Amino acid sequence: MSEEKKEECGIVAIVSKNGLPVAPLLYDALLSLQHRGQDAAGFTVLNGSGLITRKGIGLVSEIYKPEDMTIPGSIGIGHTRYPTIGKCRMCDVQPSVIGNVALSHNGHIANYDVLKNELEGKGKGLESTVDSEPITILLEEKLGEGIETAVLNVMEKLDGAYSDCAIVDGKLIVFRDPHAIRPLIWGENEDYICFASESVALDINGLEYRGEVNGGELVIVEQDGSMIRKSLLPKETRHCMFEYVYFSRPDSQINGLLVHDVRERLGVELAKEHPADADVVIPVPDTSRTAASTFAKQSGLEYQEGLIKNRYVARTFIMPNQEKRKEAVRIKLNPIRTVIDGKRVVLVDDSIVRGTTLKEIVRMVRNAGAKEIHVRITSPPIKAPCFYGVDMSTYEELIANNKSIEEIKEHIGADSLGYLSIEGLKRAINLPVCTGCLNEEYITEYAKKLARERKSVSSCG
Repeated sequence: MSEEKKEECGIVAIVSKNGLPVAPLLYDALLSLQHRGQDAAGFTVLNGSGLITRKGIGLVSEIYKPEDMTIPGSIGIGHTRYPTIGKCRMCDVQPSVIGNVALSHNGHIANYDVLKNELEGKGKGLESTVDSEPITILLEEKLGEGIETAVLNVMEKLDGAYSDCAIVDGKLIVFRDPHAIRPLIWGENEDYICFASESVALDINGLEYRGEVNGGELVIVEQDGSMIRKSLLPKETRHCMFEYVYFSRPDSQINGLLVHDVRERLGVELAKEHPADADVVIPVPDTSRTAASTFAKQSGLEYQEGLIKNRYVARTFIMPNQEKRKEAVRIKLNPIRTVIDGKRVVLVDDSIVRGTTLKEIVRMVRNAGAKEIHVRITSPPIKAPCFYGVDMSTYEELIANNKSIEEIKEHIGADSLGYLSIEGLKRAINLPVCTGCLNEEYITEYAKKLARERKSVSSCG
């Protein structure tokens, strides 16, 4: 991963069928989802008739104390928040709690500004900048008419991607956007039912994966673990392709597929489309390892770990300027000269968003003695903003929107550059995927509107 892509976020919800405390399981689940957000974390449990929330800024292991694990309550939800450039405020840390409703949200609401203005027009000003707050307010507005009516009201007003869990009226409710863009899996054992962004949250707690919450579906879980599933507003499915390319852990199962298996197929497809006459295949750590290994095998080339990652340095995107970010790349990655020196290297990465850090990595590999560097990317060129939860909001920042593949190759200093095609990506994933950031085929109307507006501004600039 040569660039830090950011996303909202990781969620988990757990119900004990036998009235056992869920706080320790929430903590373990949040640890397993830490890769989805390192800025802040929180959980809320239903204790009798009240909600108890523990949340803070920092890593999960830094926020919670031993006494937090003893909080009683057999229903709970949790959240990990993605890193931001600006300072995180406590009011932005989820779960969002308003009245007797607590909610955790993963995704992005494209028409957030419309909802914000609508709510402020009703005298309901927002205290935070996170999508979960207006969703919680909308949910609470209609609860008097029943949970199903309240959630349908939310679904009809939101445009975007959302996988949400909430504690409402002493019950757990879980729902997913009509297009099932962001992941939401569930599993159980004899004692617990769990919903989460990825199946690793099940694994860490010894629960068996059961499947997915479907697009446009509402799940209601009572305190005894009995479950009702209702399809409220299903539409055409479009899963986020970035979950498989980059975001999710390789040992996670989402949308019925093991991420590791998809990444293996990405490497095979990439090798078929863009073979390289080279000596060694090296991944950019960490998310490219699986694809790089199958690229090497398919190509009959040697696979080697040629870049070692220092896991104890700050992330490059929080650095104050470009020179500091370049310096951070050198601190974060170090080449193994004996693997690289005198070799024709295939450097495999998952994506190129802005191209800044990959340029530094290519230079680093060149300085380590590489004769040739052939860059291969397991996703197609990212040419358009994402309005569904990935932090790529403008056309201007995307190098593939501003340069041709040949120009990008020259910019990063590679001898050749090959991207996986959209067709190859679809073959590897073998599920309906959202390709809005690749070809502007957004699945929701307001996202299409935003794209037109931002493209107009970009072309005027």
